[in-house]
Amino acid sequence: MSRPEAVVFDIGNVLIQWQPERFYDTIMAPADRVRMFAEIDLHAMNEAVDAGAPFRDTIYDWAARHPEWTDKIRLWHDNWLDMASPAIPQSVRLLRALKARGVPVFALTNFGDDTFAHAAPHYPFLAEFDRLYVSGRLKVTKPDPRIYAIVEEDCGIAPDRLLFADDRAENIEAAQRRGWQVHHFDGPAGFAARLVALGLLNEKEAS
Repeated sequence: MSRPEAVVFDIGNVLIQWQPERFYDTIMAPADRVRMFAEIDLHAMNEAVDAGAPFRDTIYDWAARHPEWTDKIRLWHDNWLDMASPAIPQSVRLLRALKARGVPVFALTNFGDDTFAHAAPHYPFLAEFDRLYVSGRLKVTKPDPRIYAIVEEDCGIAPDRLLFADDRAENIEAAQRRGWQVHHFDGPAGFAARLVALGLLNEKEAS
């Protein structure tokens, strides 16, 4: 397998924890949270934002359509940073170690344009990517093949020289079908080991 020329990071659950259910379990009875998520496809609501829909208007519109849960759904907007937290420290160190080595680092993320702008001041490393591919800006989300094609065309690197880390199997499978090297992220330790095995970092840099 060829040595990657660039490393492509997903953001949610790779660099920043994204666990809406966990947040709601802290502010309501878990049984009520389970019922709310069963009755309302809140992840579909979020996917609309990731695809380019306006953040506040989308959340508040869904909230208005579900009077029993209106106040709770609005928290998806009003307390969004409590859901998108904390950062995953070792993953951030890996990003910075790759940059220090001169390895180009890209982000390919399902993220709303508004929510990314909201997150950026709180997570300075989001400004450290060499190239940034945000679904809400591109109006297309993973695992649609078009978003991977956009990356390939923009960066000019052959697919087999891109290493992509994502926590969702369907996203890495879509990249793999295009010839990308992939890593199914289930924690920073495994990704660190992969980067060492590929010769992109040494063990000290990856620790």
